[in-house]
Amino acid sequence: MDAVIRLGTRTFLFAAFVALPAAAQTRLSAADSGLVGRILLAEDRRDSTDASLLEGARHSDARIRVLAQRARGRTADPHFAARDSLPPLAAPKTWPEPAWRLRLRALTAQREDCGALVTALADSAWPVRLRAADLAPATCASNESMTATLREWIDALPTDAANRKPGGVSWHAAAHAIVAFARLRPDEARPRVGKLASHHQWQARMYAARAAAALTDTLRLRALARDTNDNVRETAIEALAKLTSHTDDEVFLAALGSNGAQVVRAAAAALKGSPRSDVRAAANAAFDRWVARQNTSAHDARVALLQAAGRPASDDHPPAVRTELPPQAIALALGADKKLRVTIAPSSGGGSFVVRLRGDVAPMMASRILALARTGYYNGLTWHRVEHDFVIQGGSPGANEFVGYPQFFRDELGTVPHVRGTVGMSTRGHDTGDAQWFVNLRDNLRLGRDYTVFGEVIEGMDVVDGILEGDMISRIEEIGG
Repeated sequence: MDAVIRLGTRTFLFAAFVALPAAAQTRLSAADSGLVGRILLAEDRRDSTDASLLEGARHSDARIRVLAQRARGRTADPHFAARDSLPPLAAPKTWPEPAWRLRLRALTAQREDCGALVTALADSAWPVRLRAADLAPATCASNESMTATLREWIDALPTDAANRKPGGVSWHAAAHAIVAFARLRPDEARPRVGKLASHHQWQARMYAARAAAALTDTLRLRALARDTNDNVRETAIEALAKLTSHTDDEVFLAALGSNGAQVVRAAAAALKGSPRSDVRAAANAAFDRWVARQNTSAHDARVALLQAAGRPASDDHPPAVRTELPPQAIALALGADKKLRVTIAPSSGGGSFVVRLRGDVAPMMASRILALARTGYYNGLTWHRVEHDFVIQGGSPGANEFVGYPQFFRDELGTVPHVRGTVGMSTRGHDTGDAQWFVNLRDNLRLGRDYTVFGEVIEGMDVVDGILEGDMISRIEEIGG
């Protein structure tokens, strides 16, 4: 039987497995389990010639046949259309949306309506209030109610903004307000930017950099480009590059020595096309340092350095792809029910939610996430990206999209749709999973082509909905059997 025919029987084999009674789903022998492991590794290596795929496709157990054929399909096509999966877990739970999200969603169409935005600034839900501030246009500058509210938020910024109560905010109100105020009342905003730019909370300083950009305050941006926090530096450097171009190449050159991939990426991008004769050597030296770090998630920084040096992206030297089989990968592939409890730090409002790993769809990714959770990798990290009508994203050691786990995870695109409550892997291109999670806050079906679902929220979606930018993960731990 040739490959075309074997692939063509996918639907039949999948249906045959679904129809098997529990008693007929026999326990696999050690040899069979070993075969499953080899199939998973072959798919992870994208090795279509591995003998395990042919052996698995001819196996008497329907589960193994499905895994082998899915591996062959995923290897041949990263966007494998059929995406067969084993079916032991139920479809994702349907979660109702909080009422406030409908009010938040309506704001997009009301972004020029000053009265509607003023009403939203007093909403009972802080996500709605913050969104209203983000949308406030300069045309509302004469609206005294709006400017009074923004002024009040900024001036109420506490000295210690590290803690917030459930349903409340800490630094968030002042941070969003200062950016809006810079658009509406620039003269009043300038002295207030200084308060945030020197604040202990780095997120306040990061938003101060955004406000300084709106004010074209290059002096403030140059100072923030040397901040102690890498995310503040990145924001300031990106803004400065747009405002002054290569006038500030000295600042950008200094930033190439940073240990933060996000800072180096931003600085290298700013230096691209620089007329300075020393940029090429500095970018090449920085590139060599980052290659030596053997960190796949620093890909964007390395490529930006190559471009600053006038070299093609093909000159990159990424570390070798990991090929070991994670613990629990075989069990998860065969439908083991594994759950993780995500506990939010009390300083971030507290609460917890439970995620069921979808090993039936993404066994390698799910098992790697499980292994990281068991080591405490996620404990103390944050949710650095929160878009209340899209996703929350976190799990970066640098609280930034460009700082992730040192080894990329392969995509395992599957049949589970990106509906509200599903958990996906952040990537910046095919097969670049960096161990950062995102939770879909609404149905985002368009993500299905490019992003792997490796879990689903089964308890505590209200806690997920209440997460704000910067909230800390106290711990992620395995629960149950």
